[in-house]
Amino acid sequence: MAVNINTVYTTVLYILNKEQRGYITPGEFNSIATQVQTEIFESYFPDGNQLNRQNQNNTQNDTEFFNMFKDTAYKLYPFERETTFLYNTPNDGWYHGGIGNIFKIGEIISNYTTTNPNYNSITQLTSKSDYTKITKSKLTSPTVQYPLCYTTQTTANIAPATTSQLLLKINPKPNTVTVNAIFQPSNPSWGFTVGGLGQFVYDASSSVNFELDISEQTNLITQILKYAGIIVRDPEIIQTATQEAQQVSVNEKS
Repeated sequence: MAVNINTVYTTVLYILNKEQRGYITPGEFNSIATQVQTEIFESYFPDGNQLNRQNQNNTQNDTEFFNMFKDTAYKLYPFERETTFLYNTPNDGWYHGGIGNIFKIGEIISNYTTTNPNYNSITQLTSKSDYTKITKSKLTSPTVQYPLCYTTQTTANIAPATTSQLLLKINPKPNTVTVNAIFQPSNPSWGFTVGGLGQFVYDASSSVNFELDISEQTNLITQILKYAGIIVRDPEIIQTATQEAQQVSVNEKS
């Protein structure tokens, strides 16, 4: 379940108003909300790595509902999906032609449908330098059973992207490619109309909720307040929100 953006914004405004600390506009809030969501989303990966080490050392709580590594992985599930990559002849590579921006690539499956038998092969992702060394050797040269690939960037835009995008260079060339990937969350936005008195009125139809799990609602509010303190130039808000965020982080990782 995602976090409702109107709930977060109204809570932030309520706290600021109650403490007489100022006001942030919808535009300012949306910019802060995007930054905070990105920071929380990206924190899952180093946090997950740290918690996984606790699993390996048998120091992680494995009780149902209290395994923090599983909880962190659960928060990433909405962003994980399987997507088909398309082949681009001018760039001689495979790219994501669907909606959304890929944050991390997971398992790559190269499908060879013109061979007998057909192969759906897990593809090893390596660096460009290792790729060159491996493909030059007859003993280690990739096959349809054990394909090899590396990533690069396009030199020209490929629709629907508006900028250069990630390309997979796969050897041998497959017929189709399927990738399990983590996608970046959409930017949140508090949409509004202007009322008769010039006030901002929430418009759910033009709004975009946070895509983070509902358990992150308190964290979102706290982190947004920290940045709101910068905008309204109140160091006390920054200090209080920072201390609260640090305490939440300590409680989650202890």
